[in-house]
Amino acid sequence: MAENKIAYLELPASNVAALKDFYGKLFGWEFQDWGPDYAAFSQAGLEGGFNGDAASKTKAPLAVIETTEIEAMQARIAAEGGTITVPIFAYPGGRRFHFVDPAGNELAVMQSGE
Repeated sequence: MAENKIAYLELPASNVAALKDFYGKLFGWEFQDWGPDYAAFSQAGLEGGFNGDAASKTKAPLAVIETTEIEAMQARIAAEGGTITVPIFAYPGGRRFHFVDPAGNELAVMQSGE
């Protein structure tokens, strides 16, 4: 993935299976399940996923930006006026954190675990 580019789009879901069915039939997207409450999608032009976990899903679509130095990026965002809302955490494939920009938009930054 390219440094500091939007690399992933996460959509909140109340029913992951229903969204997989919907987008699969409409657009031919492919899916990989990561447990009962998360499915990654591909063949959509941009990689992404459906998050159905009530404890961690966002209220709106979540743009995820790729970086190679996650701790430095977290510090830069805070220094520029962003608010870190979810500290760095690990997940299958890497680590990420969430922040809110000065306009109130929630985004995330990830570093792949290659």
